[in-house]
Amino acid sequence: MAVSLNYPSPVNVNGFACWNCGDVAMAKRDIDPAHPASGPHNKNAASDPSRKPLDHARLEAVKQAAQHATQAVGTYSAIGVQPVPTAPGAAFQLLA
Repeated sequence: MAVSLNYPSPVNVNGFACWNCGDVAMAKRDIDPAHPASGPHNKNAASDPSRKPLDHARLEAVKQAAQHATQAVGTYSAIGVQPVPTAPGAAFQLLA
């Protein structure tokens, strides 16, 4: 008789959150326990029905926000980062 118990908090194995011994065994083989149909190293991720399709508009907005954030850093000093002054609303743009 097998007993399946979840851990009280997830354990990270190869960068994957594992809740039980089965998840740990999959993570050791580089299979995401949350999406096991994707296979090792997400080889079959495109055909995995458990994955949501990628929202390209949202991904592009995140990339642009990250690019603007890196441009907003002016210099580094002993007290920390000196940001470049920007106009209000110039750092990022929200699209609905």
